[in-house]
Amino acid sequence: MKTKTAMITICGRPNVGKSTLTNYLVGEKIAIVSNKPQTTRNRICGIVTRGDTQYVFVDTPGFHKARTKLGDYMVNVAQESIADVDLTLLVVEPIASIGPQEESLIQKIQASHCPAILVINKIDTVEKDTLLEVIARYSQAAKFDDIVPISAKTGDGVEELLRLCGKYAQEGPFLFPEDVTTDQPERQVMAEIIREKLLWCLDKEIPHGTAVEITKFSERDSGVIDLDATIYCEKASHKGIIIGKQGQMLKKISTLARQDCEKFMGTKVYLTTWVKVKENWRDSDFLVKNFGYRE
Repeated sequence: MKTKTAMITICGRPNVGKSTLTNYLVGEKIAIVSNKPQTTRNRICGIVTRGDTQYVFVDTPGFHKARTKLGDYMVNVAQESIADVDLTLLVVEPIASIGPQEESLIQKIQASHCPAILVINKIDTVEKDTLLEVIARYSQAAKFDDIVPISAKTGDGVEELLRLCGKYAQEGPFLFPEDVTTDQPERQVMAEIIREKLLWCLDKEIPHGTAVEITKFSERDSGVIDLDATIYCEKASHKGIIIGKQGQMLKKISTLARQDCEKFMGTKVYLTTWVKVKENWRDSDFLVKNFGYRE
């Protein structure tokens, strides 16, 4: 059987649903999601193998104005992911105006001469007339190879999007084994799941100042996994909020994280969490790299 692969970047401003789309395509959670912007920090590959074609979807951090060393890293990852791929998916919200972030990404896509599909997400939230206005506005602004309205939340239009992506696959060997769904090491996925629960459970700026390090990942003969994780935050006052009254908040975060870790690993997980303070780590080149955010 002759095989084909397609390397496809998913880009867009923060919070447009890139990670939700990646997870839907893959069929399981490999990228964390929340209603807060800049949830994704690393470049994450979601791998879908259908018959003779393997699709490698590169989920990127949202394109935004960086304010910290970590922010610089995230923007660089987003920009570099547009180069050297077979196709770019520009994901936008169903709003009939083009913001500066979308304009900048359109310019970068055009400069790369890479085929591009405009993906209008969240169509379950608008009327058809609004959708037609969005299509018209983007069609005037740039030439896209296709425009596909979808809802990554419900799956509406996602199969059609995958079919169109198949047109850009190149003949060659699969890049990953057929049963693999992500390039992320299991430790990294576990750390990200814990960080997602911090985003879900905590307010305002606190979760954006957190990082998670897995300090122990071992499997017993019975298949049970022992997982130790350290949550780093930027202020002593934040540490108190993360732990909560009588440890209740940390217990809630840990319970939610353990449940998702068990789903991903398909086995029982014993999770132990600690909280430590590393002041202003997001502005330290050393600490940003130390927490795994490397170019």
